[in-house]
Amino acid sequence: MKKTLANWLALIWLAFFVSACSQPVETLSLSGHTMGTTYHIKVVPNASLPKANVLQAEIDLALEKVNDQMSTYRLDSELSRFNSAGLSEPITVSADTMTVINQAIHLYHITDGALDITLGPLVNLWGFGPDKRPTHIPSKAEIAEAKARTGIEYLRVDGHTLMKEKSDLYVDLSSIAKGFGVDIVAALLAQYHVTGYLVEVGGELSVFGKKMDGSAWHVAIEQPEMDDREIQQVIAPGDMAIATSGDYRNYYEEDGRQFSHLIDPRTGFPINHRLASVTVLHQQSMVADGYATAMMVLGTQASLALAKRENLAIMLIEKQDSGFKVYYSDAFRPFLDE
Repeated sequence: MKKTLANWLALIWLAFFVSACSQPVETLSLSGHTMGTTYHIKVVPNASLPKANVLQAEIDLALEKVNDQMSTYRLDSELSRFNSAGLSEPITVSADTMTVINQAIHLYHITDGALDITLGPLVNLWGFGPDKRPTHIPSKAEIAEAKARTGIEYLRVDGHTLMKEKSDLYVDLSSIAKGFGVDIVAALLAQYHVTGYLVEVGGELSVFGKKMDGSAWHVAIEQPEMDDREIQQVIAPGDMAIATSGDYRNYYEEDGRQFSHLIDPRTGFPINHRLASVTVLHQQSMVADGYATAMMVLGTQASLALAKRENLAIMLIEKQDSGFKVYYSDAFRPFLDE
């Protein structure tokens, strides 16, 4: 009897142990604030991944470093030190900052100047930078004066050193730095050899591997409505980064006119066309981020031509008199979730 009881107790303990060990491991979800926005991360955990609070601290530190390097809102950031430097005064910056600047210069040339990181004076003039919203719509003379202070040709790069060839040159990396932040977090997670993650910072994403249940990650692209949040398209991006840019949320109205935060560097004015949203897929979020911004400046047909020339996966949503019209590049179609 005692032996039977002991056997039963052993079986009960074994059943409890097996049950406890076979409890399903949950996807790790982390969120926080960075770069004036929020981030959301989902990770399929493994044995090498640190505890959630330790991993989040590593992520926060990595994103805080990007802010210390590239924020125009922090007076002591590397970028702010350059912006306040004098003519031909050499400013040494980190390898990260140089990576972003060199990529931005490359995108400037490949997009015919639609992405220009020296756009800062115009962004500030129109009230979308660290300065407050203007008390009046800028005049043509004010726009011409601000535009005269821009020009990527006046930015000299030598290794990790930056110099100005125009005294009031001002660099703003906001069109590409968020994407770089996504890439930094993705690289951090990759060091732990996780089998799947989704990283999102301010709407820019990077996706890798599979979800906990082995299914693919799916991403919903919003319809560009100012008030509603309706899904326009669901995609299965695989191992790709996704960046979306639009003119339907960050704007202000003055004298019955709507002014987008997206400034055309070539004219000095906010964009004024029917393209409402651009989504770009690329291996690097930084690159997708830059292309998405540039294409919002270029408009529909020029963006489609650029995508064809560079074999880019893009989705464009254009405003029509009634509803929207969607355009896909050939490289984007394989990612559609039908």
